[in-house]
Amino acid sequence: MESAPESVASVALGRLFAQQQARSAALRREDVAARAARLRKLSHWITENRAAIQQALYSDFRKPTTETDVSEIWPSQTEIKHTLRHLKEWMAPRPAETPLALLGARGWVQVEPKGVCLIIAPWNYPFYLAIDPLISALAAGNCVIIKPSEMTPTVAGLLSRMARELFDPAEVTVVEGDKDVATELLRLPFDHIFFTGSPQVGKVVMRAAAEHLTSVTLELGGKSPAIVDETADLRDAAEKIVWGKGINAGQTCVAPDYLLVHESVQQPLLHEIGAVVRRFYDAGNEGVVASDSFARIVNQHHFERVAGLLEDAQLHGATLALGGHVDASQRFIEPTVLQNVAADSRIMQEEIFGPLLPVRTFRTLQDVTDEVNSRPRPLALYVFTQSKENQRYLLGNIPAGGAAVNETVLHLAHPELPFGGAGNSGLGRAHGHAGFLAFSNEKSVLKQRTGMTGIKQFYPPYTPKVKRMVGLLLRWL
Repeated sequence: MESAPESVASVALGRLFAQQQARSAALRREDVAARAARLRKLSHWITENRAAIQQALYSDFRKPTTETDVSEIWPSQTEIKHTLRHLKEWMAPRPAETPLALLGARGWVQVEPKGVCLIIAPWNYPFYLAIDPLISALAAGNCVIIKPSEMTPTVAGLLSRMARELFDPAEVTVVEGDKDVATELLRLPFDHIFFTGSPQVGKVVMRAAAEHLTSVTLELGGKSPAIVDETADLRDAAEKIVWGKGINAGQTCVAPDYLLVHESVQQPLLHEIGAVVRRFYDAGNEGVVASDSFARIVNQHHFERVAGLLEDAQLHGATLALGGHVDASQRFIEPTVLQNVAADSRIMQEEIFGPLLPVRTFRTLQDVTDEVNSRPRPLALYVFTQSKENQRYLLGNIPAGGAAVNETVLHLAHPELPFGGAGNSGLGRAHGHAGFLAFSNEKSVLKQRTGMTGIKQFYPPYTPKVKRMVGLLLRWL
């Protein structure tokens, strides 16, 4: 039986991949200056196209321009500047201490590019989460194919234009298309795949990568808790929780997904949250819907999913403490806080990815750890406390990809902090040196002197003398 002919898209992608494979050998030999020049060109392009980036994000889901500056452009430029500052140091061979048994030899670790890499970017931060891994991949000396999300077509088109204007397609190119295009790309034997998205799709990517033994970085998601104890500064906590949940209309992988608050401070905290929401987003008599500081849900499918979570929570007995207004014509969902949320409701089982905040109370820190640890490991853990003892307990007893104390989201923007998940929330690390290493092979090198070496004393035949020397060596350990 004859096999089905390859599709036109498959053949074209195969040719592109082959071009990048051929080009990767030349990039491997490039020095710091050549890699830095690419990064500076990218930085200049971002600066020159700031308005276009803002417009693209607004077009795709009405993201406020200032929010685009803060969450898409600023972290991209910060990553470039941090990488340029440290690139020479990262590329330099790293000496390794020589053990006594190998006296006379010396060792070092030298980094080399992995080769041809695939970046699959998500829709929620479609510019930044394409550019950030691209920066790391270029710094490490790789060729790159970027697959942006089809759910944000304006940004995808902008990324395509950027690649055409800045790079040879044999070095960096953007491939637009739907999940069928992504499936075709995943059939190719990439040297590394960097995927940002849901755990469900992450499993698909990992299975495809396993066919070629391709290494992966999986930046996934999960239900990230915000814990507020009885010692917390409630006004400060409210501001930071509302900001972390409200940015991008809650469509953020590290947004606080649910709130665990000590029962003694629940009502005062909810009062503060209400005041902050009104201050941040309420446009007078017209409400949040008229605010130019609040984004929209990306498409109808996701709007219906988030609205369904709200409806299901209420059917399970949850009550509205704040918000609740939805408008399908605008894909608008108001910042909404829910009390009395049942543990078995969908909103407590699924990642929300929208401006809904379910609230549950606790009495003891053991209650908190039991509840959080009953779920898959979160991408982020947020702890609001003024007690160092409570901070130590919660950080020490709740596994998570990352954490912030008296803050939300901002650990993602710290270039010296490796970012990533744990278990269901991800695999591998990104940003800064960690991102550079994700796209690099750390080659271990040992250089031995010629002639007599210490290890030759242990060569066969294993005479009584050799055995005595081995015994002495083991006692020295």
